[in-house]
Amino acid sequence: MAVTVLVNLIVTLGMLYVVPTGLRLIDRTGFRRTARLWPLLAAPGALSLWLPRGAPAAVAAALYAAATWGLAARAPARLLRARTRTGALLPAPAEAAVLTALVSPAVAGSALVAERAGYRLFGFDLDILALTVPHFHFAGFTAALVAGLVCRTAGAGPLWRPDAGAAAGAGTGAPLARWAAYSVPAGTFLVLIGYFVGDRAELVGAVVLTTGMWAVALTTWRGIRPGARDRTTRALLATSAGVLAATMLLALWWATGEATGLVHPTLTWMAATHGLGNALGFALCSLLAWRRLTMDRQEMTR
Repeated sequence: MAVTVLVNLIVTLGMLYVVPTGLRLIDRTGFRRTARLWPLLAAPGALSLWLPRGAPAAVAAALYAAATWGLAARAPARLLRARTRTGALLPAPAEAAVLTALVSPAVAGSALVAERAGYRLFGFDLDILALTVPHFHFAGFTAALVAGLVCRTAGAGPLWRPDAGAAAGAGTGAPLARWAAYSVPAGTFLVLIGYFVGDRAELVGAVVLTTGMWAVALTTWRGIRPGARDRTTRALLATSAGVLAATMLLALWWATGEATGLVHPTLTWMAATHGLGNALGFALCSLLAWRRLTMDRQEMTR
């Protein structure tokens, strides 16, 4: 019961705060209306978490799922515009991460409807469906979003300083950030495929996702944090990087244990450590830091 409450609180945070804040960071103008309306659209989904399984909870979850699918429907048009603009077959790494962020809530929303209805979607246990919801709000949406933001800015020296030349992040930081922006979406997709294929495929996805998130953490620490103008923002970035290094190690341990039979944490323990750490230490701290960085940039360009 305590774990269910914890997971519900984490998911509620993702629905009501993380997604709309992230949309503003992707494109403050293009997603302005969606971000402003999102808490209202997400409220039924948050309510469904606290209702008993059944028709009322499933209907409330379906209203939220409709919003997430509406958000995902914007990804193909965005991809087409990027291809028209650049002529490249594949999107740039930062754009690939953003596209992943846009479609991830739809996976979470679909799992939520099935779990709240008590329906074993694709044969998955209801507990797995319940954990898919926070996973694709945080490992899907937030992780991909932050990887994209890091990739956008890495390699430009101290962040958004007018006098920044070729500086700390300009060497190894940029390739590392590009790896993160591609590997986080790839790892997320492989983990999803692993749900269907088996534990060993999920382990491959966990390895790819973990290396990508460690690249995000390292680039944040070395390339983004030093350029922040105030101590609070630097502290938030440092916290997000440090927590991410630890929580992804737990994820790798769990996936290895599932695939090989070695001793590993239980899902309950993972929710209380990996899940809570990612939600508060990584996602929340990252979004708060990037909001402050964005506000600093707007002030400097006025």
